[in-house]
Amino acid sequence: MSTIREALTAMHRRGHARPLTDLRDDADFMDDNTARPAAVLIAVTERADEPGVLLIERPAKMRTHAGQVAFPGGGIDAGETAEQAALREAHEEIALAPSRVHIIGRTDGYRTGTGYAITPVLATVPPDLPLRANPAEVDEWFEVPLSFALDPANHVARSATWKGTKRHFIEMHWDGHRIWGVTAAILDNLSRRLRWTGR
Repeated sequence: MSTIREALTAMHRRGHARPLTDLRDDADFMDDNTARPAAVLIAVTERADEPGVLLIERPAKMRTHAGQVAFPGGGIDAGETAEQAALREAHEEIALAPSRVHIIGRTDGYRTGTGYAITPVLATVPPDLPLRANPAEVDEWFEVPLSFALDPANHVARSATWKGTKRHFIEMHWDGHRIWGVTAAILDNLSRRLRWTGR
């Protein structure tokens, strides 16, 4: 087992053993109480010098979430677990082979204003895999350092009006990418669980 995997597994176990309040969630902005189940994969590269998180950028031509940065993931099909859905979507979107993924466990769910109940699945993957973006769903994939993504100092508070209501959200900027909304909120929640400070 890699040092990175060992550290994340221990942090995940300790972090989820304690209660946390005021985790980020957009349930108040949902139109109704019916949420569609979805899952995302928080894939951390087992890179000895600087582990990173794999993220994707959606194509600008997409009908929804155009140009947004996200985790690999999507809807959970009938009969699937969140883990199976996250692995399937990651394979479809960036050709990440499920056999190369070591799942650590689920982290805090997130309900979105667009009607999804997302289960994030934390995992590790070997570094430098031959990933390929599926052009129908992904413009590009990239890796943001875990130390940057989980550092609260990089989580900049913003606000905007959406459907006539003021909403507060987090955003980060990394190497020309704007990480915000649901993706940034899930990372913000995870940072509180893991308290990652490096290896």
